[in-house]
Amino acid sequence: MLRDGRGAGMSRRPSSPDLHGIGGEGAPSTRPLRVGEEVRRVLSSLFTKTEFRDPDLHDVHITVTEVSVSPDLRQATVYVTRLGRSDVSALLPALKRIAPYLRTQLARTLRLRTVPALHFEADTALDHAMEVESILHSPEVQRDLGNDTED
Repeated sequence: MLRDGRGAGMSRRPSSPDLHGIGGEGAPSTRPLRVGEEVRRVLSSLFTKTEFRDPDLHDVHITVTEVSVSPDLRQATVYVTRLGRSDVSALLPALKRIAPYLRTQLARTLRLRTVPALHFEADTALDHAMEVESILHSPEVQRDLGNDTED
């Protein structure tokens, strides 16, 4: 036993309070989620209001669907799509070229110590959802669903 009455296996240091309001030690913070949403909001505004000099981005309407920020807030993956079109993958090199400009605009708008580096990826969630929907409406699936409702 130690002098203060604690067992040998117990720590002398009291457990630190949860500064992020979620769980205990090692629990994920909501800060990357909040920063990601703010980055998404600012980037969406920039894509709506800014006319880019890059010829590949001239008269192109880009939608930012989600921004995933690393726990250390240094990296951000920006998921983009073009509604009604599936050629967003061809725009990824152009988005990579304007990433420094976008990061500068983020630094002017957001109050962060460090602005995350931006990495762009095509958002395929909508394409996947449309594929699943077409499968669900296929005659084979409808036939199988019809048999289940009769039982």
